[in-house]
Amino acid sequence: MSYLRGFVPWLVLAGVSAIGWQWGALAGLLTCVALLIADRAAGFSLEARLLEYGTLLYFAALSVLAFTHPDSALKAYSGALSMGWLALVSWVSIAVRRPFTVAIARRMAPPEVWHSPLFRRVNVVITAAWSLSFTLSAIAQVVIVADGLSPVFSILVQLAGFALPARFTAAYPERARARFLQRSVAQLDIQGDIAA
Repeated sequence: MSYLRGFVPWLVLAGVSAIGWQWGALAGLLTCVALLIADRAAGFSLEARLLEYGTLLYFAALSVLAFTHPDSALKAYSGALSMGWLALVSWVSIAVRRPFTVAIARRMAPPEVWHSPLFRRVNVVITAAWSLSFTLSAIAQVVIVADGLSPVFSILVQLAGFALPARFTAAYPERARARFLQRSVAQLDIQGDIAA
């Protein structure tokens, strides 16, 4: 579950926003800062933390907006804005060849695999799954607000937007490793046949 750690500020936003979106934004900002400080104190490099820095930027801007304009029309679209921002950061992390999941995966994988093509490929695929989920969730959130649908739908979309890629993230690396090993064994068999 450590891959969900980077999303804790977003979950804090969702929970605390029940008492006011400005307080949710501020709580998310403070949580993000605390997590970055804890990572630094634990000796983790902060250079490849696109998700965390994107989160920090978003919550700083949202806090300013929410406190200076608490009745802003954007308040109704805060779920869509959050998911849209996560989608943007996720897609950008792939585009700049630093998938945001690499920093998370390095907490769980041994250092000797960090630079392998399989590790990189797995993280690109997982980041793409999260990016797609965030994108679709943001679009769904806009539709929900624009059509005046019940907030229950918004909550369900938010939950699905995190739960579905989380399940994929839990299952995909093992499947990818198994396929890689299967192909490697097949290549060794072919090379053995050629040598014979």
